[in-house]
Amino acid sequence: MPPPVHVKSQTVRRRTGVDIFLLIMKVAMSGFVILGFLMFIGQQIDPNNFIASRINPDATGLTAAQFEGLIISGLSQGAMYGLIALGYSMVYGVLGFINFAHGEVFMVGAMTGMITSNKFDDAGLWESNFLLSLAIVLLIAIICSTLTAVTMERVAYRRLRGSPRLIPLITSIGVSFFLQNVSIALLGPRAKTYPALPDWLSKKRELLGFISIDGPRLLVLIVATVAMLALWFLIEKTRTGKAMRAVAEDKEIASLMGINVNRTIVTTFAVGGAMAGVAGILWGLLFRSVTAVTGFLPGIKAFSAAVVGGIGNMGGAMAGGVTLGGAESVAPLVLLEPWGINGVSQLKDAVAFLVLIFVLLVKPTGLFGERLSSEDRA
Repeated sequence: MPPPVHVKSQTVRRRTGVDIFLLIMKVAMSGFVILGFLMFIGQQIDPNNFIASRINPDATGLTAAQFEGLIISGLSQGAMYGLIALGYSMVYGVLGFINFAHGEVFMVGAMTGMITSNKFDDAGLWESNFLLSLAIVLLIAIICSTLTAVTMERVAYRRLRGSPRLIPLITSIGVSFFLQNVSIALLGPRAKTYPALPDWLSKKRELLGFISIDGPRLLVLIVATVAMLALWFLIEKTRTGKAMRAVAEDKEIASLMGINVNRTIVTTFAVGGAMAGVAGILWGLLFRSVTAVTGFLPGIKAFSAAVVGGIGNMGGAMAGGVTLGGAESVAPLVLLEPWGINGVSQLKDAVAFLVLIFVLLVKPTGLFGERLSSEDRA
């Protein structure tokens, strides 16, 4: 008697209306981007060409210096988004929820830096001994942001572990509004300003003989790079970092291996808070004006950057921040202006979220892929 023949059953998934709609969205957004870029190139070659002269008669194109300025602006702003996004990714990696109050940790760092730097300015040290003053301001801001993040975890989130994820998510929104109102009660609702940077720092610098960058943006890029390298060393080369990675992978197994899960989670919040504090100082130095709601929009964009790079992925968070900042700076003039859209410089916030939508349509796990715990992968 011949052995039975096993036939593998193949299930063919039918294309639904939602799939067709998403496909149309992908094609439409891709076509819009490609055509916009081609029109930008044509506009650069000849602003009075047949298409440009009819769609956007006022088009003049971008000079090399203007394009260079847009790139540098996008990189510096994206670096700050990346530093904030690290906190979102780290907390999501160990607890599996998005801490929407993380933007207010960034705001605490910015406000602390404003107070401290103005004290140094009043004493005459901000101009005469800027680097030492900046180092102390950074240290104080990091301490305050770290304490805020740790207190937030201990008071608001620790008792909610194991509860449905919607509960800590709503709690984080409540914590965000609470911190905003505390800032308003203590410092008032009006915008506060950082002291002016020293003249020697405000001047433009030539890098590699052909890149011109102003001092504040160069300072942002240097400090953000140093902070990112320090975080990489902590995560990859220290016992604390290995414990954080183990807890992010599987809390129960990490606990059985002798890792103190509570302490590791607190450390994760502390490190994320420190990165947000650094970003807050850099934001204040670059834009000078801060308010109680300064952390709201950068926080939302940083969360978008974490999703764009791949939630839970440290390198992805930083790369997502740079990608989002670059798109926010360059895309309005490169992709939207050739279509004849008015007020493109005011649409950078919309561009940031369109980038998020486009990435999620093309690659839902983010540019570098998600890194989820065993519970989230199950």
